Amino acid sequence: MIRIDSVTKRYPDSTVAVDRLSLEIPDRSITVLVGPSGCGKTTTLRMINRMVEPSEGTITIDGEDITRQPVNSLRRSMGYVIQNAGLFQHRTVVDNIATVPRLLGWSKSRARERARELMERVGLDASFAKRYPYQLSGGQQQRVGVARALAADPPVLLMDEPFSAVDPVVRKGLQEELLRIQSELGKTIVFVTHDIDEAIRLGTMVAVMRTGGRLAQFAPPAELLSSPADAFVEDFLGADRGIRRLSFFESTALALTKTPIVSIDASAERIASCGTAETPYLLVTDPEGRPLGWSEPGELVAGDIEPRRLLSYGRPFEHGKDSLRAALDCAVLSPTGWAVAVDDGGRVAGVVSQQAIGDAIRSAHAAGEREEKVAG
Repeated sequence: MIRIDSVTKRYPDSTVAVDRLSLEIPDRSITVLVGPSGCGKTTTLRMINRMVEPSEGTITIDGEDITRQPVNSLRRSMGYVIQNAGLFQHRTVVDNIATVPRLLGWSKSRARERARELMERVGLDASFAKRYPYQLSGGQQQRVGVARALAADPPVLLMDEPFSAVDPVVRKGLQEELLRIQSELGKTIVFVTHDIDEAIRLGTMVAVMRTGGRLAQFAPPAELLSSPADAFVEDFLGADRGIRRLSFFESTALALTKTPIVSIDASAERIASCGTAETPYLLVTDPEGRPLGWSEPGELVAGDIEPRRLLSYGRPFEHGKDSLRAALDCAVLSPTGWAVAVDDGGRVAGVVSQQAIGDAIRSAHAAGEREEKVAG
């Protein structure tokens, strides 16, 4: 466990970057530091590996004061990932990843073998091993940065806004990759971001810091969204924190219906039997059951269904895996107001209306309140 006890960082000009901060960062979890610019997030992170020395207070790792360790050995015992990866431009990908093992005295062959193992773990093709950073995309460079940080198998991983310089699609992929790697390796990760959505998505615990380097609230994401500590936290979470909270409610309990689903090769009898007053649109699938689009019942004629004439089905959600937030988003984006649920193979599992999703949200809230009362 990393324990930050009444730590303050004061600069010679009397500027206080971090003010009497106390945190207990649990092992084998992702703790996210989030807050506005100038709140001391990065300063706090850098005090953990002594890139910045605290003015007051103590930081311990597994009970040992970090100031009692040689600074170089302390830093080599931690992985460190920064924005834009911070790679050595004159070294190949495999040698970038092998940097810390080589500093620790590993042979070149052993270090490179470890680097190639990590390339596979972070989703980099083996053919990239001899490339240089300038030959990679931003997302690929960040994957190299993560692999390099993991190379010596450190128990602690420090990440300073590592995904902020890439586009949203790549960023989402990198977040998913980090969660996958964490599920396999169970590192103690301290992650800095200014993005509350990223904090909620990644964090086991989230520390919201306010300007001046003080802690505003430290809690699991679901608790943060349901019970902000004060007006500052509530404002920082944003007006749509209720929507974000839906990320923690599973879609498993949604009651799906298959009544309005018809295959593109369906018979006239099958088409005629589909659809009700409640579901005036029909969802057309390909012969394998994958969604193609929506059509009104009267427009469908057996043997003459043209996918190009169908309305978009929007974006599907994976039933049981994605959250109620994802299901609601799909229903809102759909021109029919119905969300399409698919299985892990992309085949239609059923459809669900906005009303049914609303009912599931209310039930989830009620169940959460009952659990809180029992716990209280």
